[in-house]
Amino acid sequence: MRVKLRFIWRSFRVILLVLTLVFLLVRSVPEVGDQTEKVRAFTRHTEFDYITWTVDALQIKLAQIGLGAVNYLSPADQRQVVIDYFELIDRIQQVERDLDAYYTSPEIIQPEIAAQFTRRELDNLYQQRQQLAPLAEAIVQDQLSAVTAELGLGFGGQPIPPVLYHVTPLPLALIVSPRDVIRQDEDISLDPNLTVDQRVSLEAKVDAALNVSTVVVNIGGVGMYPTMVQQTTNIDWMFEVVAHEWVHNYLTLRPLGLSYMKDNPLRTINETTASLAGKEIGAQLIERFYPERIPPSPKMQPESAPTDTGTPESEAPPAFDYRAEMHETRLTADAMLAEGNIEAAEAYMEARRQIFFENGYSIRKLNQAWFAFHGAYADRPGGAAGAAEDPVGDAVRQLRAQSNSLNDFLFRISWIWSFEQLQEMVN
Repeated sequence: MRVKLRFIWRSFRVILLVLTLVFLLVRSVPEVGDQTEKVRAFTRHTEFDYITWTVDALQIKLAQIGLGAVNYLSPADQRQVVIDYFELIDRIQQVERDLDAYYTSPEIIQPEIAAQFTRRELDNLYQQRQQLAPLAEAIVQDQLSAVTAELGLGFGGQPIPPVLYHVTPLPLALIVSPRDVIRQDEDISLDPNLTVDQRVSLEAKVDAALNVSTVVVNIGGVGMYPTMVQQTTNIDWMFEVVAHEWVHNYLTLRPLGLSYMKDNPLRTINETTASLAGKEIGAQLIERFYPERIPPSPKMQPESAPTDTGTPESEAPPAFDYRAEMHETRLTADAMLAEGNIEAAEAYMEARRQIFFENGYSIRKLNQAWFAFHGAYADRPGGAAGAAEDPVGDAVRQLRAQSNSLNDFLFRISWIWSFEQLQEMVN
Protein backbone atom coordinates (compact mmCIF):
# COMPACT_ATOMS: atom_id res chain seq x y z
CA MET A 1 0.00 0.00 0.00
CA ARG A 2 2.81 2.39 0.91
CA VAL A 3 4.58 1.66 -2.42
CA LYS A 4 1.36 2.29 -4.31
CA LEU A 5 0.78 5.63 -2.58
CA ARG A 6 4.37 6.67 -3.29
CA PHE A 7 3.87 5.82 -6.98
CA ILE A 8 0.63 7.83 -7.12
CA TRP A 9 2.32 10.81 -5.46
CA ARG A 10 5.34 10.71 -7.78
CA SER A 11 3.07 10.36 -10.81
CA PHE A 12 0.98 13.31 -9.64
CA ARG A 13 4.11 15.46 -9.29
CA VAL A 14 5.28 14.56 -12.79
CA ILE A 15 1.87 15.32 -14.33
CA LEU A 16 1.67 18.61 -12.43
CA LEU A 17 5.10 19.65 -13.66
CA VAL A 18 4.23 18.67 -17.24
CA LEU A 19 1.07 20.78 -17.15
CA THR A 20 3.04 23.70 -15.71
CA LEU A 21 5.70 23.43 -18.39
CA VAL A 22 3.14 23.15 -21.17
CA PHE A 23 1.42 26.28 -19.82
CA LEU A 24 4.72 28.16 -19.74
CA LEU A 25 5.73 26.98 -23.18
CA VAL A 26 2.42 28.14 -24.62
CA ARG A 27 2.86 31.53 -22.97
CA SER A 28 6.36 31.85 -24.40
CA VAL A 29 5.20 31.54 -28.01
CA PRO A 30 4.47 34.92 -29.61
CA GLU A 31 1.32 35.65 -31.54
CA VAL A 32 1.29 33.98 -34.93
CA GLY A 33 2.12 36.46 -37.69
CA ASP A 34 1.07 36.55 -41.30
CA GLN A 35 4.30 34.96 -42.51
CA THR A 36 3.91 32.04 -40.10
CA GLU A 37 0.48 31.28 -41.50
CA LYS A 38 1.79 31.60 -45.05
CA VAL A 39 4.57 29.11 -44.33
CA ARG A 40 2.23 26.74 -42.53
CA ALA A 41 0.03 26.63 -45.60
CA PHE A 42 2.79 24.42 -47.03
CA THR A 43 3.65 22.47 -43.85
CA ARG A 44 0.36 21.88 -42.03
CA HIS A 45 -0.12 18.35 -43.40
CA THR A 46 3.44 17.29 -42.51
CA GLU A 47 3.94 18.96 -39.11
CA PHE A 48 5.05 16.93 -36.11
CA ASP A 49 2.34 15.93 -33.58
CA TYR A 50 3.83 16.95 -30.22
CA ILE A 51 0.67 16.24 -28.23
CA THR A 52 0.46 12.57 -29.22
CA TRP A 53 4.20 12.14 -28.72
CA THR A 54 4.07 13.69 -25.22
CA VAL A 55 1.17 11.50 -24.12
CA ASP A 56 2.93 8.34 -25.35
CA ALA A 57 6.24 9.33 -23.73
CA LEU A 58 4.55 10.11 -20.41
CA GLN A 59 2.89 6.70 -20.38
CA ILE A 60 6.30 5.06 -20.75
CA LYS A 61 7.80 7.25 -18.00
CA LEU A 62 4.93 6.71 -15.56
CA ALA A 63 5.07 2.94 -16.13
CA GLN A 64 8.79 2.97 -15.33
CA ILE A 65 8.19 5.04 -12.18
CA GLY A 66 5.54 2.52 -11.12
CA LEU A 67 7.90 -0.42 -11.55
CA GLY A 68 10.71 1.30 -9.66
CA ALA A 69 13.17 -1.19 -11.16
CA VAL A 70 16.12 1.19 -10.78
CA ASN A 71 15.83 0.99 -6.99
CA TYR A 72 16.49 -2.75 -7.06
CA LEU A 73 19.76 -2.47 -9.01
CA SER A 74 23.17 -1.82 -7.52
CA PRO A 75 25.21 1.08 -8.95
CA ALA A 76 27.39 -1.44 -10.80
CA ASP A 77 24.33 -3.16 -12.30
CA GLN A 78 22.89 0.22 -13.31
CA ARG A 79 26.08 1.12 -15.16
CA GLN A 80 26.03 -2.25 -16.90
CA VAL A 81 22.44 -1.77 -18.06
CA VAL A 82 23.38 1.55 -19.68
CA ILE A 83 26.47 0.06 -21.31
CA ASP A 84 24.41 -2.92 -22.55
CA TYR A 85 21.88 -0.49 -24.02
CA PHE A 86 24.50 1.37 -26.04
CA GLU A 87 26.00 -1.92 -27.23
CA LEU A 88 22.51 -3.01 -28.31
CA ILE A 89 22.02 0.21 -30.27
CA ASP A 90 25.38 -0.34 -31.96
CA ARG A 91 24.32 -3.86 -32.94
CA ILE A 92 20.97 -2.59 -34.26
CA GLN A 93 22.67 -0.03 -36.47
CA GLN A 94 25.06 -2.68 -37.81
CA VAL A 95 22.18 -5.02 -38.73
CA GLU A 96 20.23 -2.13 -40.27
CA ARG A 97 23.22 -1.45 -42.52
CA ASP A 98 23.38 -5.15 -43.40
CA LEU A 99 19.70 -5.09 -44.34
CA ASP A 100 20.18 -2.03 -46.53
CA ALA A 101 23.08 -3.79 -48.27
CA TYR A 102 20.79 -6.56 -49.50
CA TYR A 103 18.72 -4.00 -51.39
CA THR A 104 21.65 -1.98 -52.76
CA SER A 105 23.91 -4.78 -54.00
CA PRO A 106 23.39 -5.48 -57.74
CA GLU A 107 24.55 -9.08 -57.17
CA ILE A 108 21.48 -9.95 -55.08
CA ILE A 109 18.52 -10.74 -57.35
CA GLN A 110 15.86 -11.42 -54.71
CA PRO A 111 16.72 -9.26 -51.67
CA GLU A 112 13.41 -10.06 -49.91
CA ILE A 113 14.36 -13.73 -49.70
CA ALA A 114 18.07 -13.18 -49.03
CA ALA A 115 17.37 -10.79 -46.17
CA GLN A 116 14.86 -12.94 -44.28
CA PHE A 117 17.27 -14.02 -41.54
CA THR A 118 18.65 -10.48 -41.14
CA ARG A 119 15.13 -9.05 -40.91
CA ARG A 120 14.17 -11.57 -38.22
CA GLU A 121 17.33 -10.71 -36.28
CA LEU A 122 16.51 -7.02 -36.55
CA ASP A 123 12.96 -7.54 -35.31
CA ASN A 124 14.36 -9.42 -32.30
CA LEU A 125 16.80 -6.60 -31.60
CA TYR A 126 13.98 -4.06 -31.80
CA GLN A 127 12.06 -6.03 -29.17
CA GLN A 128 15.11 -6.05 -26.91
CA ARG A 129 15.45 -2.28 -27.33
CA GLN A 130 11.80 -1.76 -26.46
CA GLN A 131 12.32 -3.65 -23.20
CA LEU A 132 15.73 -2.22 -22.27
CA ALA A 133 15.44 1.43 -23.34
CA PRO A 134 12.98 2.62 -20.62
CA LEU A 135 15.15 1.14 -17.85
CA ALA A 136 18.36 2.60 -19.32
CA GLU A 137 16.71 6.01 -19.63
CA ALA A 138 15.47 5.85 -16.03
CA ILE A 139 19.00 5.06 -14.83
CA VAL A 140 20.56 7.94 -16.77
CA GLN A 141 17.83 10.24 -15.42
CA ASP A 142 18.77 9.27 -11.85
CA GLN A 143 22.48 9.64 -12.56
CA LEU A 144 21.99 13.08 -14.11
CA SER A 145 19.77 14.06 -11.18
CA ALA A 146 22.56 13.13 -8.78
CA VAL A 147 25.04 15.25 -10.73
CA THR A 148 22.76 18.28 -10.86
CA ALA A 149 22.15 17.96 -7.13
CA GLU A 150 25.90 17.98 -6.50
CA LEU A 151 26.17 21.12 -8.63
CA GLY A 152 23.44 22.80 -6.60
CA LEU A 153 20.97 22.90 -9.49
CA GLY A 154 17.84 21.96 -7.61
CA PHE A 155 15.91 22.13 -4.39
CA GLY A 156 16.24 19.65 -1.52
CA GLY A 157 18.62 17.51 -3.56
CA GLN A 158 16.16 17.22 -6.48
CA PRO A 159 16.53 18.97 -9.85
CA ILE A 160 13.66 21.28 -10.75
CA PRO A 161 12.13 20.18 -13.02
CA PRO A 162 12.95 16.46 -12.62
CA VAL A 163 15.11 15.00 -15.39
CA LEU A 164 12.90 13.20 -17.92
CA TYR A 165 13.99 12.31 -21.45
CA HIS A 166 13.02 9.83 -24.12
CA VAL A 167 15.06 8.57 -27.08
CA THR A 168 12.95 8.87 -30.21
CA PRO A 169 13.07 9.75 -33.92
CA LEU A 170 13.27 13.54 -33.81
CA PRO A 171 11.19 15.94 -35.85
CA LEU A 172 12.86 17.81 -38.65
CA ALA A 173 12.97 21.61 -38.51
CA LEU A 174 12.03 23.93 -41.35
CA ILE A 175 14.07 27.10 -40.84
CA VAL A 176 13.01 30.29 -42.63
CA SER A 177 15.20 33.39 -43.02
CA PRO A 178 14.85 36.55 -45.09
CA ARG A 179 17.07 36.56 -48.16
CA ASP A 180 18.60 40.00 -47.49
CA VAL A 181 19.81 39.22 -43.94
CA ILE A 182 20.67 36.13 -41.92
CA ARG A 183 17.92 35.92 -39.31
CA GLN A 184 15.70 33.06 -38.15
CA ASP A 185 12.07 34.08 -38.55
CA GLU A 186 10.41 30.66 -38.45
CA ASP A 187 11.21 27.23 -37.00
CA ILE A 188 8.47 24.70 -37.81
CA SER A 189 8.73 21.06 -36.68
CA LEU A 190 8.05 18.46 -39.36
CA ASP A 191 7.42 14.72 -39.59
CA PRO A 192 10.80 12.92 -39.24
CA ASN A 193 9.82 10.50 -42.02
CA LEU A 194 9.99 13.11 -44.78
CA THR A 195 12.29 11.88 -47.53
CA VAL A 196 15.07 14.04 -48.93
CA ASP A 197 13.16 14.75 -52.14
CA GLN A 198 10.11 15.80 -50.08
CA ARG A 199 12.29 18.18 -48.05
CA VAL A 200 13.79 19.70 -51.21
CA SER A 201 10.33 20.09 -52.76
CA LEU A 202 8.97 21.83 -49.63
CA GLU A 203 11.92 24.23 -49.50
CA ALA A 204 11.48 25.11 -53.19
CA LYS A 205 7.75 25.80 -52.78
CA VAL A 206 8.18 28.08 -49.77
CA ASP A 207 11.15 29.88 -51.36
CA ALA A 208 9.23 30.58 -54.56
CA ALA A 209 5.98 31.61 -52.87
CA LEU A 210 7.42 33.89 -50.15
CA ASN A 211 10.81 34.94 -51.59
CA VAL A 212 12.66 33.67 -48.51
CA SER A 213 15.57 31.38 -47.72
CA THR A 214 14.67 27.98 -46.26
CA VAL A 215 16.33 24.75 -45.22
CA VAL A 216 15.05 21.58 -43.55
CA VAL A 217 17.59 20.46 -40.94
CA ASN A 218 18.09 17.54 -38.56
CA ILE A 219 18.25 18.32 -34.85
CA GLY A 220 19.81 16.52 -31.87
CA GLY A 221 17.15 17.15 -29.22
CA VAL A 222 14.00 19.06 -28.32
CA GLY A 223 13.31 20.72 -24.96
CA MET A 224 9.81 19.27 -24.56
CA TYR A 225 8.87 17.50 -21.33
CA PRO A 226 9.97 14.75 -21.37
CA THR A 227 12.77 16.02 -23.60
CA MET A 228 13.35 14.37 -26.95
CA VAL A 229 16.79 12.92 -27.71
CA GLN A 230 18.13 11.26 -30.83
CA GLN A 231 19.27 7.64 -30.79
CA THR A 232 23.06 7.31 -30.85
CA THR A 233 25.88 4.96 -29.91
CA ASN A 234 27.99 7.89 -28.66
CA ILE A 235 27.48 7.83 -24.88
CA ASP A 236 29.39 11.09 -24.34
CA TRP A 237 27.26 12.95 -26.89
CA MET A 238 24.08 11.43 -25.49
CA PHE A 239 24.77 12.62 -21.95
CA GLU A 240 25.65 16.09 -23.22
CA VAL A 241 22.40 16.35 -25.20
CA VAL A 242 20.25 15.05 -22.33
CA ALA A 243 21.85 17.67 -20.08
CA HIS A 244 21.49 20.37 -22.75
CA GLU A 245 17.76 19.75 -23.13
CA TRP A 246 17.24 19.57 -19.35
CA VAL A 247 18.87 23.02 -19.07
CA HIS A 248 16.23 24.28 -21.51
CA ASN A 249 13.57 22.90 -19.14
CA TYR A 250 15.34 24.60 -16.23
CA LEU A 251 15.37 27.92 -18.11
CA THR A 252 11.72 27.58 -19.16
CA LEU A 253 10.71 28.06 -15.52
CA ARG A 254 12.59 31.39 -15.51
CA PRO A 255 12.55 34.67 -17.50
CA LEU A 256 15.31 33.73 -19.96
CA GLY A 257 13.55 30.57 -21.11
CA LEU A 258 10.19 32.34 -21.28
CA SER A 259 11.81 34.93 -23.56
CA TYR A 260 13.25 32.33 -25.98
CA MET A 261 11.01 33.39 -28.87
CA LYS A 262 11.24 37.12 -28.17
CA ASP A 263 14.13 37.86 -30.56
CA ASN A 264 17.22 36.28 -32.11
CA PRO A 265 19.72 37.54 -29.47
CA LEU A 266 17.68 35.90 -26.70
CA ARG A 267 17.44 32.68 -28.69
CA THR A 268 21.23 32.71 -29.06
CA ILE A 269 21.64 33.36 -25.33
CA ASN A 270 19.36 30.41 -24.53
CA GLU A 271 21.10 27.99 -26.89
CA THR A 272 24.60 29.08 -25.94
CA THR A 273 23.77 28.78 -22.24
CA ALA A 274 22.33 25.28 -22.74
CA SER A 275 25.37 24.26 -24.81
CA LEU A 276 27.89 25.48 -22.24
CA ALA A 277 26.01 23.96 -19.29
CA GLY A 278 25.19 20.75 -21.16
CA LYS A 279 28.86 20.11 -21.87
CA GLU A 280 29.83 20.70 -18.23
CA ILE A 281 27.04 18.56 -16.76
CA GLY A 282 27.61 15.76 -19.29
CA ALA A 283 31.33 15.72 -18.47
CA GLN A 284 30.53 15.57 -14.74
CA LEU A 285 28.22 12.60 -15.33
CA ILE A 286 30.96 10.75 -17.22
CA GLU A 287 33.51 11.55 -14.53
CA ARG A 288 31.30 10.26 -11.70
CA PHE A 289 29.63 7.19 -13.19
CA TYR A 290 31.78 6.17 -16.20
CA PRO A 291 35.33 7.29 -15.31
CA GLU A 292 36.83 4.71 -17.66
CA ARG A 293 35.57 6.86 -20.55
CA ILE A 294 37.61 9.90 -19.52
CA PRO A 295 40.32 10.31 -22.18
CA PRO A 296 43.86 9.95 -20.84
CA SER A 297 45.91 13.10 -20.41
CA PRO A 298 48.31 13.64 -23.32
CA LYS A 299 51.80 12.60 -22.42
CA MET A 300 54.58 15.14 -22.67
CA GLN A 301 57.00 14.33 -25.46
CA PRO A 302 60.51 13.75 -24.08
CA GLU A 303 63.16 16.15 -25.28
CA SER A 304 65.16 13.30 -26.76
CA ALA A 305 62.26 12.03 -28.86
CA PRO A 306 63.07 11.89 -32.58
CA THR A 307 61.53 14.60 -34.72
CA ASP A 308 59.23 13.89 -37.65
CA THR A 309 61.32 13.28 -40.76
CA GLY A 310 58.39 13.45 -43.15
CA THR A 311 57.37 16.36 -45.33
CA PRO A 312 58.80 19.64 -44.05
CA GLU A 313 56.20 21.83 -42.38
CA SER A 314 56.71 24.58 -44.96
CA GLU A 315 55.83 22.13 -47.76
CA ALA A 316 52.95 20.27 -46.05
CA PRO A 317 49.48 21.16 -47.33
CA PRO A 318 47.49 23.16 -44.77
CA ALA A 319 44.81 21.20 -42.95
CA PHE A 320 41.21 22.17 -43.71
CA ASP A 321 39.91 23.98 -40.62
CA TYR A 322 36.13 23.57 -40.71
CA ARG A 323 35.32 26.20 -38.08
CA ALA A 324 37.67 28.81 -39.52
CA GLU A 325 36.46 28.22 -43.08
CA MET A 326 32.81 28.30 -42.04
CA HIS A 327 33.34 31.51 -40.09
CA GLU A 328 35.00 33.12 -43.10
CA THR A 329 32.03 32.03 -45.22
CA ARG A 330 29.60 33.59 -42.74
CA LEU A 331 31.50 36.89 -42.55
CA THR A 332 31.75 37.19 -46.34
CA ALA A 333 28.07 36.33 -46.84
CA ASP A 334 27.05 38.87 -44.18
CA ALA A 335 29.09 41.58 -45.89
CA MET A 336 27.67 40.82 -49.33
CA LEU A 337 24.11 40.84 -48.01
CA ALA A 338 24.72 44.14 -46.19
CA GLU A 339 25.70 45.64 -49.55
CA GLY A 340 22.48 44.35 -51.14
CA ASN A 341 24.21 41.70 -53.30
CA ILE A 342 21.72 38.94 -52.49
CA GLU A 343 22.16 36.79 -55.62
CA ALA A 344 25.94 37.08 -55.44
CA ALA A 345 25.91 36.08 -51.76
CA GLU A 346 23.76 33.04 -52.50
CA ALA A 347 26.05 32.00 -55.37
CA TYR A 348 29.05 32.45 -53.08
CA MET A 349 27.53 30.27 -50.35
CA GLU A 350 26.77 27.53 -52.87
CA ALA A 351 30.35 27.65 -54.18
CA ARG A 352 31.64 27.40 -50.63
CA ARG A 353 29.31 24.45 -49.95
CA GLN A 354 31.02 22.59 -52.76
CA ILE A 355 34.42 23.30 -51.22
CA PHE A 356 33.22 21.90 -47.89
CA PHE A 357 31.92 18.82 -49.70
CA GLU A 358 35.29 18.29 -51.41
CA ASN A 359 36.90 18.35 -47.96
CA GLY A 360 34.61 15.69 -46.50
CA TYR A 361 31.76 17.81 -45.07
CA SER A 362 28.47 16.80 -46.67
CA ILE A 363 26.24 19.85 -46.37
CA ARG A 364 23.15 19.57 -48.56
CA LYS A 365 22.31 23.27 -48.59
CA LEU A 366 24.30 26.29 -47.38
CA ASN A 367 22.25 29.47 -47.33
CA GLN A 368 20.88 32.23 -45.09
CA ALA A 369 18.52 29.85 -43.27
CA TRP A 370 21.31 27.35 -42.59
CA PHE A 371 23.44 30.04 -40.96
CA ALA A 372 20.44 31.43 -39.05
CA PHE A 373 19.92 28.03 -37.43
CA HIS A 374 23.51 26.94 -36.77
CA GLY A 375 24.76 30.41 -35.85
CA ALA A 376 22.66 30.46 -32.66
CA TYR A 377 24.93 27.87 -31.00
CA ALA A 378 27.76 30.20 -29.98
CA ASP A 379 29.35 28.25 -27.11
CA ARG A 380 32.61 28.45 -29.08
CA PRO A 381 33.85 31.45 -31.07
CA GLY A 382 33.94 31.19 -34.86
CA GLY A 383 32.10 28.59 -36.89
CA ALA A 384 28.66 29.50 -38.22
CA ALA A 385 28.21 32.37 -35.74
CA GLY A 386 28.16 35.97 -36.89
CA ALA A 387 30.85 38.58 -37.05
CA ALA A 388 33.67 38.61 -34.53
CA GLU A 389 32.28 41.80 -33.07
CA ASP A 390 28.86 40.19 -32.54
CA PRO A 391 28.63 40.41 -28.74
CA VAL A 392 25.91 37.88 -27.94
CA GLY A 393 27.75 34.55 -27.73
CA ASP A 394 30.86 36.24 -26.40
CA ALA A 395 28.87 37.87 -23.58
CA VAL A 396 27.46 34.50 -22.48
CA ARG A 397 30.94 32.97 -22.46
CA GLN A 398 32.29 35.95 -20.51
CA LEU A 399 29.57 35.62 -17.88
CA ARG A 400 30.41 31.93 -17.45
CA ALA A 401 34.07 32.82 -17.01
CA GLN A 402 33.17 35.48 -14.43
CA SER A 403 30.89 33.14 -12.44
CA ASN A 404 32.17 31.18 -9.46
CA SER A 405 30.32 27.99 -10.45
CA LEU A 406 27.92 26.56 -12.99
CA ASN A 407 25.09 27.04 -10.48
CA ASP A 408 26.02 30.71 -10.09
CA PHE A 409 26.18 31.17 -13.88
CA LEU A 410 22.80 29.54 -14.56
CA PHE A 411 21.10 31.40 -11.72
CA ARG A 412 22.38 34.78 -12.90
CA ILE A 413 21.71 34.35 -16.60
CA SER A 414 18.31 32.68 -16.14
CA TRP A 415 16.82 35.84 -14.63
CA ILE A 416 17.40 38.14 -17.60
CA TRP A 417 14.93 38.90 -20.36
CA SER A 418 16.98 41.18 -22.63
CA PHE A 419 20.44 41.22 -24.13
CA GLU A 420 21.06 44.62 -22.52
CA GLN A 421 20.72 43.04 -19.08
CA LEU A 422 23.35 40.46 -19.99
CA GLN A 423 25.70 43.21 -21.15
CA GLU A 424 25.25 45.04 -17.86
CA MET A 425 26.06 41.85 -15.93
CA VAL A 426 29.23 41.25 -17.93
CA ASN A 427 30.39 44.86 -17.69
